[in-house]
Amino acid sequence: MSLRALLSVTDKTGVVDFAKGLVAQGFELISTGGTAKALREAGLAVKDVSEVTGFPEMLDGRVKTLHPLVHGGLLGDLRLESHVAAMQEAGIEPISLLCVNLYAFEKTVTAPHDLEEAIESIDIGGPAMIRAAAKNWANVAVVVDPGDYSAVLQSLSEGTIAEKRLALSAKAFRHTAFYDSMVSRYLTAAAGESPYSETLTLGYRKAVPLRYGENPHQAGAMFHDPLGLPGIAQAKHLSGWELGYNNYNDADGAWELVADLPVPACAITKHGNPCGAAIASTYGEAFRLAREADPISAFGGVVAINGVLDEEAAAAMIEKGNKLDVVIATEFTPGALEMFTTRKIWGQEVRLLSASLPANSASVMVRAIRGGALIQDTDEDPGKPWTVVTEKQPTQEQMDAMKFLWKVIPHVKSNAIVVGTSTRLLGVGAGQMNRVQSVRLSLEQAGEGAKGAALASDAFFPFPDSVETAAAAGIACLVQPGGSKKDADVIAKADELGLVMVFTGVRHFRH
Repeated sequence: MSLRALLSVTDKTGVVDFAKGLVAQGFELISTGGTAKALREAGLAVKDVSEVTGFPEMLDGRVKTLHPLVHGGLLGDLRLESHVAAMQEAGIEPISLLCVNLYAFEKTVTAPHDLEEAIESIDIGGPAMIRAAAKNWANVAVVVDPGDYSAVLQSLSEGTIAEKRLALSAKAFRHTAFYDSMVSRYLTAAAGESPYSETLTLGYRKAVPLRYGENPHQAGAMFHDPLGLPGIAQAKHLSGWELGYNNYNDADGAWELVADLPVPACAITKHGNPCGAAIASTYGEAFRLAREADPISAFGGVVAINGVLDEEAAAAMIEKGNKLDVVIATEFTPGALEMFTTRKIWGQEVRLLSASLPANSASVMVRAIRGGALIQDTDEDPGKPWTVVTEKQPTQEQMDAMKFLWKVIPHVKSNAIVVGTSTRLLGVGAGQMNRVQSVRLSLEQAGEGAKGAALASDAFFPFPDSVETAAAAGIACLVQPGGSKKDADVIAKADELGLVMVFTGVRHFRH
């Protein structure tokens, strides 16, 4: 029984050399369209699929491999006498190796296109063949990745291919599942269907292997979502050591926060929470003001600016006493890049990332829990009208301060309290089990800066005690969602203490 290999690839990287290696090991080549043309131009003997099936390609190439003489050759289990007999009776010859990769649907839909172009980029015959061969891995080697060509040829020459076929099968099913996830997500959006339907399919491609996860005993990697919005996952690593799981997590928090702030702004994060944020006339000044909020926490933190990082900002960041793990910007000037790469801070080169600012549009967030996942929209503020609920009205400066803090608060873990002015963060209380403790922490960090400053809370004040604590520290105005059963008591206390209070009607929990 002769060895036959069917090759039909969109990505033709390395396919000629792979085919030559197969021929050298006694394989007869079967192919389609552009792949057959490329192999013939390389001087290889190739049989068209239409010769095998006795049926020409039709429907503009939509039907060419969907035929029993192809799928029977892929699915026939040669270990079963009944299969062998049925194949012989039908004139079906077995196919020992399938090499297929799929139409470039991802490339089509991530570039300018229309719906018709997207539809024509959906591969049908390819996935059908891959799945058939992968199911019949006991008899067929299925290859979907050009990166595997060399290893497959080596296994064939060593006679160990049978030991590799199950792993190749698993990879093939991952390949088609990923492909189908992109198609289903694209068409769900095109049809105006909710992502919260009966099933949710998400596809991620491994982008960066990590030495470990949050802790050294945990495995980890960073994956891309090809159909996702731009962000840290797509950032370009310009310099410095490789990033770890926690670096990526903090970088994402800093980048999401600074994207919500006016230009030029700087944000600093540590352990998933902002420890500094500021707006100024330059990025260097914005960094200095952001760092002053909590210089202890900023040590070893992640810094993000929402524009081009220049020499002035670089000089501020590499000042003696600073230690930065990661710095993110949309771009780095050549001078700034040289300043970072030629000077080590505390014995190491700072990791530099350039990234596109994320769009302020809702997308689906996934949080894994054991046995499943929680799915929700990203927390984009719906922009409801604010209501001044106290007798005292805010000044323009106070309103600007509350608006600035309201942009920061969604990025702080609940229970979240932030204190600041219209241009800078002064204090953060994050992740506490009771709100008044978060108030105390934020005020303690703000110190004397709390006098005359604003305070924001991610959820309502359940009791007046937080208002009393804030007033005692000199806070002048507060912004919160409202909605507590005790709202009337809280407002009355604010009036009694001469404070301004504004309700947003929107809660920003982050757990």
